[in-house]
Amino acid sequence: MSRRLLTGNGAAAWGARLAEVDYVPAFPITPQTEIVETLARWCDAGEMAARLTMLESEHSMVTAAGAAAAAGARVFTATSSQGLQYAMEMIFTVAGWRVPFVMVNVSRALASPITLEPDHTDVLSARDAGFLQIHCATCQEVMDGVLIAYRVAEDARVRLPAIVNEDGFYLSFTREPVELPDPGAVRRFLPAFDPGSAAFRASHPASRAVAVLGGAPYSYFRYEAHLAARAALAVYDEAATAFAAAFGRSWPAVERYRSDDAEVVFFMIGAFATKAKDAVDRLREAGERVGLVRPRLLRPWPDAALREALAGKRAVAVIDQNLSMGMGGVLAAELASALHGHAGMPMIVPFVGALGGRDIAAEEFFEIARAARAAAAAGVAPGPRLLYTADELREVRKLQAIAHAERPGAGGTR
Repeated sequence: MSRRLLTGNGAAAWGARLAEVDYVPAFPITPQTEIVETLARWCDAGEMAARLTMLESEHSMVTAAGAAAAAGARVFTATSSQGLQYAMEMIFTVAGWRVPFVMVNVSRALASPITLEPDHTDVLSARDAGFLQIHCATCQEVMDGVLIAYRVAEDARVRLPAIVNEDGFYLSFTREPVELPDPGAVRRFLPAFDPGSAAFRASHPASRAVAVLGGAPYSYFRYEAHLAARAALAVYDEAATAFAAAFGRSWPAVERYRSDDAEVVFFMIGAFATKAKDAVDRLREAGERVGLVRPRLLRPWPDAALREALAGKRAVAVIDQNLSMGMGGVLAAELASALHGHAGMPMIVPFVGALGGRDIAAEEFFEIARAARAAAAAGVAPGPRLLYTADELREVRKLQAIAHAERPGAGGTR
């Protein structure tokens, strides 16, 4: 085992290398490109035995990934933001093929307007496709998450593709110490992919097709995929336990940080959860009983584990780094569905923040905790609240005024 300073993208590439993948269909997009550049360099130098192929689009890339996995190859690919959206037709299609491979998504906010910085709207738009989803907060989690994702996705009880998600820029280009395990230990944890009789083989010709089906058989096969995703809950727990035994790092489906005796907990995913941990530590020093609950596994949704983690709390402040237009944050709605009808569950106090990479300051976490306590004391659950400061609003108003003044006929210069 060795330790290196790696970016999140570098950690993702190392995860694919240690998994000894066979095939990497690729297409570049910021801020993901470093992953495939690194893998291409290793393949070219003979440090990896994989075949890397540049495709003309993300749509073709995911198609190639699914086809290669159907033939029995261990496949890795990566994308981001608009690339994920461009591939969305095939994201749903290959999940229906029940072919296991791993795709890293480097989260970046969706247009429009356009930005290169992250939020989670891109990856959450794929939550109904049939892909498993593992969400990471550190570079170490990215590398380890890739290895765990292969073990879960390739399990005969699951056989579904998986997305490992990391935040663009805040994680993709941030260097952190990462422990690289011994390749032999990885092989013991993650044996070679055995597709069994499901794979296409040149020595055993077969003909298959995705048929046009009526509602009854269609419902059957879609529900079978749902049951496989639900089976992944237990398979993930098994894989995480085996990973901890092999490498000494524990990645449960739901992380609980200083939450056992907490009255108020922050609830969020991604790299900004590390900022929430810092806020928890500071609030604890001030005598506040605050904690953090973070789902690593987002699909399948670990509802039972979340209910266990949140039982007896007064309030849970859900910080959504996404926005479902006309509804609010996705995590708040999904958590509400998991807690509904169960006794002893906390009040959900929803916030929407960090859209387009906007930072969340320590002071905002303190205000979030205060607002959650106040809502619980009043017994009134508020609607979603946007994290935004008066200074930020003034700057936007200035930009709007300048744009208005420069408009022809508005009395200003053009």
